[in-house]
Amino acid sequence: MIFKQLFEPESSTYTYLIGCRDTGRAVLIDPVRETIDRDLAALRELDLTLQYTLETHIHADHITSAARLRSLTGCKVAYPEMDGLACADVAVSEISPLDVGGVRLQPRFTPGHTDAHHAYLVDIPGAPHIFTGDALLIDGCGRTDFQGGSAVTLYRSIHEKIFSLPDETIVCPAHDYEHRHLSTVAQERERNPRLGGGRTLQEFVEIMDNLDLPYPKLIDIAVPANRHCGAEPGDGEVPHI
Repeated sequence: MIFKQLFEPESSTYTYLIGCRDTGRAVLIDPVRETIDRDLAALRELDLTLQYTLETHIHADHITSAARLRSLTGCKVAYPEMDGLACADVAVSEISPLDVGGVRLQPRFTPGHTDAHHAYLVDIPGAPHIFTGDALLIDGCGRTDFQGGSAVTLYRSIHEKIFSLPDETIVCPAHDYEHRHLSTVAQERERNPRLGGGRTLQEFVEIMDNLDLPYPKLIDIAVPANRHCGAEPGDGEVPHI
């Protein structure tokens, strides 16, 4: 597997470029509209053909470049089936994995940050990777106070679908605000201040209920745009209504 982590500083978003060495096919997980040129350059540098863009969820803090990349490269846009987006070409679910050449991304339904959130597991022998989106972050987790979020649901998702993975599983989050890059399931299970060290469901709910976070500044723009896969009139695509 070819793996490259890419960072967008305005929203502190990690985009992941995953490629198959044998076929030269690639997927971009959670691409950001402002970094299209960077991502296309990375594909060229690695001699990869973009087969898919893939989202963990409908983002509230940035606009995806999925539709724009489709118009530029001919790739297909993949979203969780539960989001029900007319603009998507491919719907993924726990029973519908995404194959990129010889690399299989196995969706894991991890609601709680949003009601249709999915993480993606690449089960490489000896070095599995879980792309956790906004569900599990390094020493943290996604907020649960909008888009159908629920602290109770997120706690159960993380414990059942992520913390149940082998200790050595690499945790690849969608964001980090402290210049950290990767973690492991063992580290987050043991040290995560919100979820680790045996914290109970009641303790986690209390923590999340008292975060007192500001209203997301881009949510009223980003969520509607992302329901159209980020398409705009100038992209050469007509948003599906």
